[in-house]
Amino acid sequence: MAGDGGRPGEHQRPEGRAERSVEQTLTRLRAIDTKTAPPPQPEAPLTLEDLYRTHRMRLIRLALLLVDEPATAEDVVQEAFTGLHRHWGNLRDAAAAVGYLRTAVVNGSRSVLRRRKTAREYTPPHAVNARSAESLAMLTAEHQSVVRALSQLPPRQREVLVLRYYGNLTEAEIAEAAGISKGTVKSTASRALEALQKIMNQA
Repeated sequence: MAGDGGRPGEHQRPEGRAERSVEQTLTRLRAIDTKTAPPPQPEAPLTLEDLYRTHRMRLIRLALLLVDEPATAEDVVQEAFTGLHRHWGNLRDAAAAVGYLRTAVVNGSRSVLRRRKTAREYTPPHAVNARSAESLAMLTAEHQSVVRALSQLPPRQREVLVLRYYGNLTEAEIAEAAGISKGTVKSTASRALEALQKIMNQA
């Protein structure tokens, strides 16, 4: 894998097939979602409304890939924007604001998963019904199977792969968003791809 700013898992083998599959699937999903994003506005001072309009849907998709429930994903993103509003005066630029939102979505998703783990009565939703119908319907059956396999990974492993391949983040950006070291990003990506390959082999 490349050094600074490199992508986790790039040179990991023999899980290379899993890496290609998840990269193709989440890149396709990102492309679908990007088409529905609003066009950029003319140069003007950045506002909270601009960020909400531009990034809300992508952040909901990110949360969906982590928590598997549309309503819960929307709640997580709403909380992230509420937190951003409270910290608005402390953020230096748009990149810092988007970074704050990503981290808030990851942390909010972790909290949801922790609460689920302690709720014995919780039953995970069927993966096909857990994503927005319009995006999932545009994926091939093969891509849909990759999304289902992702949902079976441990939370931290799923975070790293989703941030890399759907979020299109560098290793350093993933480390910042997930609150872990770059070395942990690299090792987690490797374990995640190995686990994903095993799950896909059993399908």
